[in-house]
Amino acid sequence: MTTASAPQAAAAPVFPEGFLWGTATASHQVEGGNTNNDVWLYEHVRPTMYAESSGDACDHYHRYRQDIALLASLGLNSYRFSLEWSRIEPAEGEFSEVALEHYRDMLRACHEHGLTPLVTYHHFTSPQWLIARGGWEDEETPRLFARFARKVTQELGDLFDIACTMNEPNLAVLLGELGLAERDGVDREKNPTWVGAGKALGIPASKVAGFQLAATEKAFEIKCAAHKAAVAEIKEVKPSMKVGWTLANTDFHAAPGGEERVRRLVEESNLRYLRVSEGDDFVGLQTYNRTVLGPDGPVPPAPDAVVNPQGEEIWPWAIGAVVRQAWETVKVPIIVTENGLNTEDDSQRVDFLRTAITEVGKAIADGVPISGYMCWSAMDNFEWVFGYGPKFGIIAVDRQTQERTPKASARVLGEIARSNGAVLAD
Repeated sequence: MTTASAPQAAAAPVFPEGFLWGTATASHQVEGGNTNNDVWLYEHVRPTMYAESSGDACDHYHRYRQDIALLASLGLNSYRFSLEWSRIEPAEGEFSEVALEHYRDMLRACHEHGLTPLVTYHHFTSPQWLIARGGWEDEETPRLFARFARKVTQELGDLFDIACTMNEPNLAVLLGELGLAERDGVDREKNPTWVGAGKALGIPASKVAGFQLAATEKAFEIKCAAHKAAVAEIKEVKPSMKVGWTLANTDFHAAPGGEERVRRLVEESNLRYLRVSEGDDFVGLQTYNRTVLGPDGPVPPAPDAVVNPQGEEIWPWAIGAVVRQAWETVKVPIIVTENGLNTEDDSQRVDFLRTAITEVGKAIADGVPISGYMCWSAMDNFEWVFGYGPKFGIIAVDRQTQERTPKASARVLGEIARSNGAVLAD
């Protein structure tokens, strides 16, 4: 394969005053015990595609105050986290005041420690009752999600000003290309996880349409409609709320013969979702590395590529390409809502963060309006079908004791945050 040369280093960028420096988590990945959502069900049917159960996760549901204090102590000024829909509305139309108060206290804790909260209303997991209705391919889902968004904003909206409606509605497109998500023409009856989930919910496997792995055109339509409906409800309750969604946009590169595949995926996975963002207050962008495609799909890293211990290429320049592409496509302000590295060699993460953040700063210097950078992730956590194997956290978590241990990358990110990027000159 052919590879592009890594961009050359440049002088330290200047970040605007008030820039948001933080980390991100998702409720199911860190809270533990989310037994009412669809992913918990998928984890527990047999056989299942999931490597293991999320179980207690990082017990963030009970330890959120110490975790928020720890993030603030590092020098960060913001925290992106998600609400668990299945806790707040465990049965259709039945809202839990206890769950709402829990998230209200999370927001209070953020303010007490000087962290600006970025609240994601939906991060992959859905109530089981929603999936039983047809999930993210059902015509009623946009209305039901918008009702949830309205309720949350009414109850909690006085404590935050930045709302992400949903996380990575486009990820399924890329996963579908890799054979990991359900595209049009794929028979769900051949996937034992969906068969088991369908039996548990009393529906055919063909109707099991979870958010993360539904890559059909119907799912595209429903997700877009749900985003727009939620934006309208949030804005009606709190017109000053800054609202957008977060996209898993990929930095696609073509190996010889892969040009047409790249062209198609740039449109299907990146650009059409960006166009839906037009008129929003911001778009959250999330990327981790580049994807190099040949005529038959992804190709392995070049022999001279820098890789993590799992053999995956490390390409921190991807975020710079993604934010520039977004700004060229739609003139919508940007927040980098996820960016990070899966590695057990934290020195690689330190180098990654310095380079990736410098790329963000260079884009800002070139006129791209970016107002924040959220590192994925605050803690080593549950990474969906892969279980607890991948390590993205800047804080290690002991799986037995739940003890938190900040890594060197946590201290480096904190130093960058406290200096508003000035230390990158060193």
